[in-house]
Amino acid sequence: MTAPDFVVLLFYVVTIVVAGVLLRRRALSPEAYMLANRRLPGWLLGLSIFGTYLSSISFLALPGKAYAAEWSPLAFSLSLPLAAWIAGRWFAPLYRAAPEASAYAYLERRFGLWARLYCASFYLLTQIARMATILFLIALALDRLLGWDIVLIIVATGILATFYSAVGGIEAVIWTDAIQSVVLTVGAVVCAALLLFGMPGGPGQLFDIAFAHDKFSLGTFAPVLTEAGFWVVFLYGLTINLQNFGIDQSYVQRYKSAASLPAARQSVWIGALLYLPVGALFLFIGTALFAYYAAQPGLLPPELQTPDLADRVFPYFIVSALPPGVTGLMIAALFAAAMSSLDTSLNSSATVLTTDFYLRARPGVCERTQLRFLRITTVLLGALGTAAALFMLTVKGMLDVWWNLAGIFSGGMLGLFLLGMLSRRARSMQAGIAMIVGILVLIWAGFSTTLDLPVPNPLHPFMTTVLATLAIFATGIVVSRHHARQPQPMKSTAGS
Repeated sequence: MTAPDFVVLLFYVVTIVVAGVLLRRRALSPEAYMLANRRLPGWLLGLSIFGTYLSSISFLALPGKAYAAEWSPLAFSLSLPLAAWIAGRWFAPLYRAAPEASAYAYLERRFGLWARLYCASFYLLTQIARMATILFLIALALDRLLGWDIVLIIVATGILATFYSAVGGIEAVIWTDAIQSVVLTVGAVVCAALLLFGMPGGPGQLFDIAFAHDKFSLGTFAPVLTEAGFWVVFLYGLTINLQNFGIDQSYVQRYKSAASLPAARQSVWIGALLYLPVGALFLFIGTALFAYYAAQPGLLPPELQTPDLADRVFPYFIVSALPPGVTGLMIAALFAAAMSSLDTSLNSSATVLTTDFYLRARPGVCERTQLRFLRITTVLLGALGTAAALFMLTVKGMLDVWWNLAGIFSGGMLGLFLLGMLSRRARSMQAGIAMIVGILVLIWAGFSTTLDLPVPNPLHPFMTTVLATLAIFATGIVVSRHHARQPQPMKSTAGS
């Protein structure tokens, strides 16, 4: 890195830390720490949602996918407007009407304490696994980019995100996410422009090469569920996006932090409609990289010229082809993608631990004690996520299993929420039966091939979460209707 690169990166890091410190004075109560006193504008929350969507996984995986194949991941993004409409129409009003900060308090009112604790517990598991994965990926990318010590990158990134999240609460998270989303977008636009106008034959050469290799294809439109065609990716995207907008604590906190219901709905639409073109921009970067190195094959090292290493081409381009200062901007953007996801996970997880567990065990504690617990919990969660990322360096296989198991048990949460919202007849027992069926479907779909079961899952892995959601909802509806048709015992008339 040159001196201008270090200046750009340092300026970004200092800005984020200072923002967290300055916002500390606005996080002096549990309500302010978790919900920013319910007064934030929709545009700010929308930028924050957009920043949360743009994780370091998107930053590296989308260009890598488009470089190695085509634009089939765009179908995931195309499901966002539908998911945003459903969230604005039903989810945002539902949560805005509830007094609790937790998304999972609704499940207790609907199905009992078991449903709340089940979803809260596995939300925490998935967030710890998510933090570990993001820290691991950012460290891996920067190690390849700059040769920095991978352990130092994990620890430094974890400390930075934990510090401003613990100090400034949800408002610091939202403001820094908004800043980071701008940094990410500017970095992507600059990089795409440099690729487009850096082609030896001019911008038209990029499109000629891309169309010749069918790089803009969205995949097969055939109605098959055994491969990652357009409809499979669309259904998967709709399910995941509904999970994010509908049951993810970090999104629910943003609805509740809004100054009004219209502001909450605005935030959903801004986040969704911003991600759609920017996600396409990252896919364009991958296609542009393919054309750039196809036109100049001598610029790409032989060891990177295999599809398995496609996710390393973009980092190589950043350090080898970008001018001084722009490299620093792109590395800052990569940091921004990681930290935007980390701070969101930290604050939402601390909120869940406080509201769904701590305050149930100690309902009468004062606000000062609650605030202290929130800050301490944020620090401990940051330490746990950082430790899990370090553990991933040596025992990555075990953490992959942990991630899969967490995904299995949390994968049915959307089905449970939909059952609660759309079925008046479903009660605790019916919801419990539906969850058991959903978990069995998830285990079968995820492990039938590995366990060599007699009836293997023929569908593409993207359909696993879709299947589980449908299984829980359908089972709950059927069992509820069957229970409603059962003859009720006659009341005793003795003594009448």
